[in-house]
Amino acid sequence: MIRTNVRKISAMLTLLSAAGFAGAADTQGYPERPIRLIVPFSAGGTSDLVARIMATKLGEELNQTVIVDNRDGAGSTLGVSIAARATPNGYTLLVAHNALAINQTLYSKLPYNALKDLDAISKLGISPSVVVANNKLPANNMKELIAAAKKEPGKLNYGSAGIGSAGHLAVALLEHVAGVKFTQVPYKGGGPSVTATIGGEVQFSIPVMGSAATHVKAGRLKMLAVTGAKRSQAFPEVPTVQEAGVPGYVFEAWFGIFSPAGIPKPILTRLNAATHKALAMGDVREQFLRQGIEADPSTPAELTRVLRDDTATWAKIIKSAGIPIN
Repeated sequence: MIRTNVRKISAMLTLLSAAGFAGAADTQGYPERPIRLIVPFSAGGTSDLVARIMATKLGEELNQTVIVDNRDGAGSTLGVSIAARATPNGYTLLVAHNALAINQTLYSKLPYNALKDLDAISKLGISPSVVVANNKLPANNMKELIAAAKKEPGKLNYGSAGIGSAGHLAVALLEHVAGVKFTQVPYKGGGPSVTATIGGEVQFSIPVMGSAATHVKAGRLKMLAVTGAKRSQAFPEVPTVQEAGVPGYVFEAWFGIFSPAGIPKPILTRLNAATHKALAMGDVREQFLRQGIEADPSTPAELTRVLRDDTATWAKIIKSAGIPIN
């Protein structure tokens, strides 16, 4: 009986050992087929542009094709849900931004938990938004914009990509910090809200820099301030909202790359290293800056911490601002 049990245990250990070697072989051969990079937004937006830049460079670093897969819908939750449910083998990745943290509070019944169902790989970059106004608006700086809002609360309209969008939350934070009130006009995306600002349908908006930079440089919009903690490298002459008269106001977006939870550590390590190499390239940094993004790679742990901290911060802001929860 003892010999029989010993033989069984020995056989089990052999099988487990073989499985372990097979798993190691699988990770060593990674990637053996094309990688899908999900973008939970439509083509042409900032996240899409970031993903396409990274797809090209990651493909070169990994010697494999990286295919961008746009899965927009439901405020980015559709694409994130698809990524979270995928097999964690390194062949499905996700490019997301701080909406990942915001949506944890904004939606009461998400089909995923970002902190539990995704593994962070690396931050890609940070980007402030910009306060842009129609050229005919009398206010030419933040002090004048705030003064006008205080004089006639709710009269000034701003464009956003809808309730809970970055443009909405950026203004909600401004209202909270400056003690003013504006009227939101929602559009189907950040691009349309910028177009509406140019056309005078709304007086101002706070889009991501990439959506407005070209229009500002062409003179179709005027930029009142950038929303980051420091001035942007793309527009060093433009003050921050804090410098322009609203102390305590900072609103920045971050971009990151994620995997479904449970990705093998060797693959996670390789993807992090490939991402860092790509972000160190001068042409990548230059392309990012043209979109108003500063390359900012990180460790997986650092991005996990950013996601966790932002989730807690935005939960407080959304609730204090009285933003409806879906």
